[in-house]
Amino acid sequence: MPPPVRRIAIDREPTVAPERPIANGLARAPDTQAVARRRSERPDPATVRERMRIESVWLAYGENWVVRDVTLPVRQGEVLAMIGASGSGKTTLLRSLNRLTEVTAGGARAGRITLDGEEIHELEVNDLRRRVSMVFQQPNPFPMSIYDNVAYALAEQRPPRGRRRRRTPELEAAAEDALRRAGLWDEVAGDLDRSALRLSGGQQQRLCIARALAAEPEVLLLDEPCSALDPISTATIEQLIVGLRESVAIVIVTHNLQQALRVADHVAFMHLGELIEYGSSEQVFERPSHQRTRDYVSGAFG
Repeated sequence: MPPPVRRIAIDREPTVAPERPIANGLARAPDTQAVARRRSERPDPATVRERMRIESVWLAYGENWVVRDVTLPVRQGEVLAMIGASGSGKTTLLRSLNRLTEVTAGGARAGRITLDGEEIHELEVNDLRRRVSMVFQQPNPFPMSIYDNVAYALAEQRPPRGRRRRRTPELEAAAEDALRRAGLWDEVAGDLDRSALRLSGGQQQRLCIARALAAEPEVLLLDEPCSALDPISTATIEQLIVGLRESVAIVIVTHNLQQALRVADHVAFMHLGELIEYGSSEQVFERPSHQRTRDYVSGAFG
């Protein structure tokens, strides 16, 4: 309910205007509240299963250890949010889950990271990155059509005979499914040949998510996916994240504490490369166990 409007006249006592009627007697709740309600409806524990495990992981660039002795589970059916100030090691840890840290000179790792019980360094790297897909902070659609952006991932997975990304009923159905899962199909269905670069920022980010989903990953990594988006696009992405958690394990790095509270089932707070606290989002934000966590979520630093 909006507050009543107060009108002040200088020649008499102020009066309070009557409340405005609301259609059907109900106020429309913001989308973010709807996301929070959906997040609070925890999935059946029987449907939650561990897909990845980070065990005593240390990560370094050169001689500098930027992540120190972190252990975390990554579960399908839940959203894991990693929070912390800049330089706390969140993105480095996220990138290590599909071996992107090793493309940086001097990158090194100690400890174990497993996918379905198998050490990720024993997997072929392209197969790993198909199974553990990543969406970056800035939308990065390819300079091609909307359809070809999604079909590119599909063709890499199961290339058709003849010309690459040739339209086939199988590819078209799979591209439509990926766009629907990313919540973009209704907006672009009539113009799939349009350049992806002509989409809005929020649409481009959802297209990147559709491109990642087209490869049918088991884990989806999101590195601050809403940092460059407006509030409306952010709310759309957040609804998408909550809706996807049952079909894919999701790990999101975010500096937006309210976003972590809205979408995450579990939260990992990192500080100066160390995992300070891990727990349910309600516990971390409302009843933190460590003073550093309490200071961070209250805005004392960060």
